[in-house]
Amino acid sequence: MAAPMREEGRLGDVNLQEAPVPTQPVIETQRFVLRPLRPSDAGLIAHYTSDRRVAEGTRAIPHPLPPGASESFVARALSANRTEDVWAIDGSANRLAELLGVVSLTRMEGEQSELGFWVGAGFWNTGFATEAVEALVAANPHGARTLFAEAFQDNPGSARVLTNCGFVYLGDAESWSVARNARVPTWTYLRKMD
Repeated sequence: MAAPMREEGRLGDVNLQEAPVPTQPVIETQRFVLRPLRPSDAGLIAHYTSDRRVAEGTRAIPHPLPPGASESFVARALSANRTEDVWAIDGSANRLAELLGVVSLTRMEGEQSELGFWVGAGFWNTGFATEAVEALVAANPHGARTLFAEAFQDNPGSARVLTNCGFVYLGDAESWSVARNARVPTWTYLRKMD
């Protein structure tokens, strides 16, 4: 599951002072905070997503990661006209890494949002992804009535995160994976919000 990383310009191409940037809440969990990305996150994002296993678990992260891709991703996350809100999973207050991964919400029509996430491979099987998704769902910063998510069928760990967070299996589909350069079977999930 991934917060998309598409190539669309570089950090220097975006003037962050042109328009007020919509605010994203900081969301606290027991072991970390979810906070908006900042330009200094680009290095760790590039480090983690250069791992083929991380990239192949997502739809939009290429492998190998092109120069400037993580800076472009951060710039889009800070843009005033973004449709996706991205939070860093920041464990620095608890002596963990400043960036463990990311979790995102992309606005869709009709009070719906799509959830995406990834964590660095060194943090797999720690419960960080589940804790981040639970916190984002509980906060529901988009005020969504329905959340959607998907996991590649060869990534049962991401599927477990979703089911552990109250998402219900909706059906099978396929999504393009940039890193794999192929369509990959997915499981689609839905979470109705109260």
